[in-house]
Amino acid sequence: MTFQDLGLSEALLRAIAEQGYNTPSPVQAKAIPHVLEGSDVMAAAQTGTGKTAAFTLPLLQRLEGGQRPPRRGCRALVLTPTRELAAQVQDNVREYSRYLQLNSACVFGGVKINPQIARLERGVDVLVATPGRLLDLHGQGALHFDNLEVLVLDEADRMLDMGFIHDIRRVVKLLPEKRQTLMFSATFSGDITGLAQGYLQNPVKVEVTPPNKTADTVKQWVYPVDKKRKPALLSHLVKENNWAQVLVFTRTKHGANRLSQQLEKSGISSAAIHGNKSQNARTRALGDFKLGKVQALVATDIAARGLDIEQLPQVVNFDLPNVAEDYVHRIGRTGRAGAAGRAYSLVSADEVDYLRDIERLIRQNLPRESVEGFEPDHSVPDTPPAPTGPRQGNGGRRSPGRPGQGQGRQGEGRQSAARGNGGGNNSGNNSNGRRRRGGRGRRSGAGQGASQ
Repeated sequence: MTFQDLGLSEALLRAIAEQGYNTPSPVQAKAIPHVLEGSDVMAAAQTGTGKTAAFTLPLLQRLEGGQRPPRRGCRALVLTPTRELAAQVQDNVREYSRYLQLNSACVFGGVKINPQIARLERGVDVLVATPGRLLDLHGQGALHFDNLEVLVLDEADRMLDMGFIHDIRRVVKLLPEKRQTLMFSATFSGDITGLAQGYLQNPVKVEVTPPNKTADTVKQWVYPVDKKRKPALLSHLVKENNWAQVLVFTRTKHGANRLSQQLEKSGISSAAIHGNKSQNARTRALGDFKLGKVQALVATDIAARGLDIEQLPQVVNFDLPNVAEDYVHRIGRTGRAGAAGRAYSLVSADEVDYLRDIERLIRQNLPRESVEGFEPDHSVPDTPPAPTGPRQGNGGRRSPGRPGQGQGRQGEGRQSAARGNGGGNNSGNNSNGRRRRGGRGRRSGAGQGASQ
């Protein structure tokens, strides 16, 4: 199948070709025809599957040729959970609409609001926004939704995780009831299904990855290690395998800062991104990382959500997430579009319960590895099969107070997805039956499908 087979216009096909794509990804092939038909769509697709183009391309085609947006109005609204994701969606809109007579804008917090008010004065066809800033602009009379045709909820699961449900409800109440609504989420959880029932009309369901399944292209390992030795082990892995680029996840903002400083002291260029960093600082850190000026980018879950880093060679979970589903999100950042990826998790004794939740969620036991000189005092046993009977309704979430929980939802107390590349050759077994690893990493190649 080609993009032309999906019924996209010549202007969009030209823009897609200039981006180097000719074959749609599975989510694009399934979702685009339904969006073009005007149906509400509920799609389960993880980061790296081309989901952004799956709604951007047909959205732009539906808007092309319609009435111009009124003063301070918008015709399509894309809601995202973070500033970084909003900026990346806006980049996609610009790339694919370059040959269309459409205009767009992106608004989010952390920057001055007056330039955004001025930008909206003439009206826009596509508005990409975070919920808080959108409500601020509407409250100041800078924006109305009288002519809105399409609403897109991107990464809806993360918006719920970040506590935006009340803001989402406030936004939806401002919108015309007659509209097309598209919802994209990593999984069809109970919360997401409930949200869809309230806002979507007879939605078409599109699912390209089985729920809670990790990509087959991502190789995963667990490294048991004493908590105090984690920074040293991470430094060893980076240097031993000559990792030029690694995305590292910590559970807290303070932990991200501390680890970044420790890596710098060990001779590894590093930067941290989290919610307490200014927008300029986060943008600069990400830019330096993509350019290779920064070797290790240390991030919290929320700060890293939506980061788009092509061909990221390896990801390390310095701390395991206390919500099992977040592990799937993290490692979904590698092995994109069919490319090979590697993910490493450093697991201390107080994280064994979290690992058990993860392995039950993904239905596999991850191989345990050890590095000579970093063998822990504890063992990490294989996860036994889940007990039969009713599942807990918390979606794999550990209750407050469990070991290693960190800060919880407030203050970005969870972690995000990662992808890795490296690993190396096996060099025998240790006395606990775990293999020791060493050697150098391999870079992964490019994939198919229009970019996220």
